[in-house]
Amino acid sequence: MRLDTLVDQIDTAFGETPPFTSASLGAEDRAVLIRVFGDQGYQVYLQDQVNRQIIRDYLTNAVMLGFLEQPQEKDLQELVGSHEARASLSLHMLMSSVEQATELLSGGAPARLKLLEPDPDAPPHIHLIRS
Repeated sequence: MRLDTLVDQIDTAFGETPPFTSASLGAEDRAVLIRVFGDQGYQVYLQDQVNRQIIRDYLTNAVMLGFLEQPQEKDLQELVGSHEARASLSLHMLMSSVEQATELLSGGAPARLKLLEPDPDAPPHIHLIRS
């Protein structure tokens, strides 16, 4: 097994990287940096890069430790080929050990994530315990 081949396959399966920013760059460096790093497009880009790294590390570790066979490229593209799929899978991977890799990936891509909207009148679900 060649790790560089595995990592290259995972990177290829991710597909194209989202745009770094949705703002056009001007001549002034400070203004450009403010526009680029303050832009919502950059936040999407950054989160996607984090998701990619989580998936890459998890899959590499699972294969290296023998908990998962090296996935085929077409199977990887189904799992990680979209922004939404990467967001969902990386969250599931963060909550799972590599020993659970086969279970996690056996059902295909996990369900899409949905935003929770708490009821504004609901009481808080945190209880402070004094020691």
